[in-house]
Amino acid sequence: MRVHYIFSDIFYFFIYHVAGYRRTIVRRNLTSAFPEKPEKEILRIEHEFYHWFCDYLVETIKLMTISEAEMRRRMVFKGTDALDRLLDEGVSCGILLGHYCNWEWISTLPLAVTPKAICAELYHPIENPDFNRLFLHIRQHFGSVCIPMEETLRHIVRYQREGRPMIIGYIADQKPNWRNIHLWTDFLNHETPVFTGSERIIKRTRQAFFYGDVRRIRRGYYECEFKLIEQHTENIPDYQLTERYMQELECSIRRDPALWLWSHDRWSRTKEEFDYRFYVKDGKVYEKVTEEEYAQYKGWRSYWKH
Repeated sequence: MRVHYIFSDIFYFFIYHVAGYRRTIVRRNLTSAFPEKPEKEILRIEHEFYHWFCDYLVETIKLMTISEAEMRRRMVFKGTDALDRLLDEGVSCGILLGHYCNWEWISTLPLAVTPKAICAELYHPIENPDFNRLFLHIRQHFGSVCIPMEETLRHIVRYQREGRPMIIGYIADQKPNWRNIHLWTDFLNHETPVFTGSERIIKRTRQAFFYGDVRRIRRGYYECEFKLIEQHTENIPDYQLTERYMQELECSIRRDPALWLWSHDRWSRTKEEFDYRFYVKDGKVYEKVTEEEYAQYKGWRSYWKH
């Protein structure tokens, strides 16, 4: 790992100082998420983010060759007793996580739970077949199963019929497509659209709902604590689980802001644009006007404002 971190430090210099990879997006996201922080603090978090991001890259590569003993030492899981208890009762568990700390290392969970459990994670297949095979190899190296997003329910139902309880990891802090927006919530000082598909799957298949609270202990060492939020999820009001997940994630981010994926253009979709361009009927989102028509509207509004 020492050699990997030497490369990480080199990557940091080129990614941040030479290429300036997404620095505008990162600075904008940090400034709007923490308006109370002075510029000096924002810059400190920005530098720490890029250092961590480069560490994340080399740590992910290291997954291909790292030993089981070394992985157990560097990625520690807490709260697995609650997972094992529910799995023994035949209850599957859904764990919601964010793009926070090293989420790729969470795929080593099979090393820490009962062997009879199926540990799965959802993923979007990569268009390039070679890269897709590489990432599947990395993520399944320690026994985790990768399930394509569009096949989620089919796999879960099949395993349930076979009497094989599952632990499923959902990373649900991405930016949803316009037609998949059913909930806006206050998150890091933004009115934020969030995925609700994970909640629907968890409730429909009666999974217990956990939050995975990840911490970076020091460079190359992480700890993930599984917090049981709700065991009986099927009758929970709509979106309550998603709201709780976003609250927990924000607490994690505020504890150590540099460890979230700030380079993602998370808030490019606004409630104002959604309300102007779309309407919701019977739980489905329909388009009223096109993106071009909205841009024209914004142009006219800006003209009259001035």
